[in-house]
Amino acid sequence: MPKVSVLMGVFNCEKTVGATIEAIQKQTFTDWEFIICDDGSKDKSVEIVQQYAQKDPRIVVLQNDKNRGIPYTLNRCLERATGEYCARMDADDLCDETRFEKQVRFLDEHEEFGFVCTRMKRFDEKGFYELNKASGKVQPTVKDLIKGSPFSHASAMVRKTAYDAVQGYRDIPQIQGDEDYDLWFRLYAKKIYGYNLQEELYFFFDGRDASKRRTLKRRLHEAWVRKEGYKTLKAPLWSCAYAVKPIILAMIPKFIYDRLRKKGR
Repeated sequence: MPKVSVLMGVFNCEKTVGATIEAIQKQTFTDWEFIICDDGSKDKSVEIVQQYAQKDPRIVVLQNDKNRGIPYTLNRCLERATGEYCARMDADDLCDETRFEKQVRFLDEHEEFGFVCTRMKRFDEKGFYELNKASGKVQPTVKDLIKGSPFSHASAMVRKTAYDAVQGYRDIPQIQGDEDYDLWFRLYAKKIYGYNLQEELYFFFDGRDASKRRTLKRRLHEAWVRKEGYKTLKAPLWSCAYAVKPIILAMIPKFIYDRLRKKGR
């Protein structure tokens, strides 16, 4: 069995998925299997993935019967995973060739942590433009989790036993878009904690106008995840104030939101 199972969902990523697969193939750590699940793509994503799988037996291709979303898709990958550690990857991103080597070494040497993430740089067609501040805290505490998600999901490497302890991702409408934050709450409730390597090992493709994705529906989902997460952690009453933060951010003017985002709030 491989040491690492890489989990990736694909949805209409024909322009980027090839480079993403090659970023994994270039890893200095080579004891991995790459489980790729197509989530109902309408373009040539499946054909491209299958071409890579024909040449590399470490690549496993799954297909959903229709578009079902990230939680369902990642759970399918988890069901197939045989590795001790499970590494996340998104189909339009890239990562440093030493990413797996450094994350595996950390988990091998630190049994007290259930998962490890890395710092993440944003890029678009014009190149790199921002270092994501969410993963700036080395050892996030419960208090950090209450204030906001302190990990970059796409860069995560999680012990398979940790995923099993919380039965993977919850596939419910209320958490769509915030399945990672929900996962952190449930892991921390079981005293399974995470760590952030402070090296920039993951490269996240992201348009520069993030405010366009700041829909009220998405913010309501985050508010729900926060509320349920605080209950799970049995958090103090003062934490309730943070549950309304996403809704406030959805309603403030764009130029104010952009300033807050640059400050990492």
